[in-house]
Amino acid sequence: MDRKLVVRHLGRVEYEDGLQLMQKLAKARDEGRAPDTLLLLEHPPVITKGRGAKPHNVLLTDEELKARGVDLHETDRGGDVTYHGPGQLVGYPILDLKPDRQDVRRYVRDIEETIIRTLAHYGVEAGRIPKWTGVWVGEESDPAAAKVAAIGVHIKRWITTHGFALNVIPDLTHFDMIVPCGITERGVTSLSRLQGRLVDPDEVAKVAAARMAEVLGWPLEERGFDLETIAVALLRPAAGEPEVLVLRRTEARGGFEQIVTGRIEAGETPAEAAARELTEETGRNAPLHDLRYVHAFGFGDEPLFIREHAFGAVVPPGTEVRLDPGEHAAAEWLPLSAALARLPFAGLRKAVERTAALPVLRR
Repeated sequence: MDRKLVVRHLGRVEYEDGLQLMQKLAKARDEGRAPDTLLLLEHPPVITKGRGAKPHNVLLTDEELKARGVDLHETDRGGDVTYHGPGQLVGYPILDLKPDRQDVRRYVRDIEETIIRTLAHYGVEAGRIPKWTGVWVGEESDPAAAKVAAIGVHIKRWITTHGFALNVIPDLTHFDMIVPCGITERGVTSLSRLQGRLVDPDEVAKVAAARMAEVLGWPLEERGFDLETIAVALLRPAAGEPEVLVLRRTEARGGFEQIVTGRIEAGETPAEAAARELTEETGRNAPLHDLRYVHAFGFGDEPLFIREHAFGAVVPPGTEVRLDPGEHAAAEWLPLSAALARLPFAGLRKAVERTAALPVLRR
């Protein structure tokens, strides 16, 4: 068969948005609308529980995790409890194993081999320990043996989702919040610790993509983002908690709720696009605050791969807006907590939370 591996380097992806993207892409792959694709990305701090997870392997309460800014998600992948966070290279291969690779063990070995060859590129000798999942540095008999990559997969109709997490330069103390993969006998390590220097995850991502294509025996094709967009969270002070402008798109445009969003047009900077979209969608001008928050997500059934730059703006109490009826059917000023409950994408909620934390709202 004429196969190829398309790789998408996505950068930061909120875990919830990543799950949605995987599901959409897996459906598109199953229906022949998308190619075999490797998503390479980074999640903010999150603990995930696989199908075999034991509750006691999460060592902190929900309240303690929330206080540390760590999300907790149950997933349909195999395995126990895993941590993801900044400095970790996460790989989600969305592949159709039909007709010639319909072997679960072979597929897991292929992922292991991809990571082993990636580490070998940096002069690190890694391998497998049969009784434990993942990729390891050191032998089973060595008390100092440590896991450098976790693996957890899901396969339905021979379409793969989830994948691997390679520790490049994460904060290893974050693994103290869990019993990683339920293994108490050994610890975890990272490529940077093994190298004795800081290694760039983006650099490792390129190596990992090439090694996976090599293991699969398929040519590699790199693709960028389909769209670059902006999001603007517009807030106004109010008694109790600030209010957030939530817009409902017309049915022709999806009918879902969002904050101000829009495309970055040719020749525009993200800040210029944000200012233009704010005026066009609300009839208001307000000083913009760059939230230093860029994330990626998937949109639609295709799906489209989108990178979004987030901004915040604050207007005086009682401010009203003017809608573009061709784009939005309604607008509401909602209390912060209600707005967060209504917005469908985790990335949009993060933009609202960051705007709510701006000093201008605390004066």
